[in-house]
Amino acid sequence: MSEVCLSTAYLAPIEYYIALAKADAVWLEHCESYTKQSYRNRCNIAGANGKMALSIPVEKSNRDKTLTRDIRISEHNDWQNQHWRSIESAYNSTPFFEYYKDDLYPFFIKKWAFLWDFNQEIQEKVFEMLDLQLEIKLTDEYKINLGDDWLDFRNNLHPKKEYTNTKQVPYYQVFEQRFGFIPNLSVIDLLFNMGNEAQLIIK
Repeated sequence: MSEVCLSTAYLAPIEYYIALAKADAVWLEHCESYTKQSYRNRCNIAGANGKMALSIPVEKSNRDKTLTRDIRISEHNDWQNQHWRSIESAYNSTPFFEYYKDDLYPFFIKKWAFLWDFNQEIQEKVFEMLDLQLEIKLTDEYKINLGDDWLDFRNNLHPKKEYTNTKQVPYYQVFEQRFGFIPNLSVIDLLFNMGNEAQLIIK
């Protein structure tokens, strides 16, 4: 039996969902300190100008170490509108944007106080879109070392790290002729380009 432990993530990369789909048991790290410049508050998409990072602004904490679940989303800029405009611009010519856009658009209108809550709710919607039926457990304490039987992806999956433990099947991307295939983008890249065939690539 394989157990995997992951961090919360904003529209996580495809390798995140491959890890979820392959595991017998999935744990979400609920007791970690927040890590900046990670997938916890950012995702990568591909548009007409190539790869683009979208980052959710978060409030600075007065404490040295703040738990990820206590991180508040900043209200000082119009990030939701900016992100949705970027997503729409990048994917409005993909085969399945019209099919999925109404599932995602509400997440870019409703106001959210905490990053954790936003990530969890949008992830549940992605599970539904991918037809992934998973039971996810939350950790009740933070352990640096989880043990040999665990796949620890809490910090291994990172925007600045090349991850090579999963071979990613190339799929159609609308700008592939311009930039070549770009692996490990946000799961929405896979959904908008491939529709229900995304399940086959994830699994």
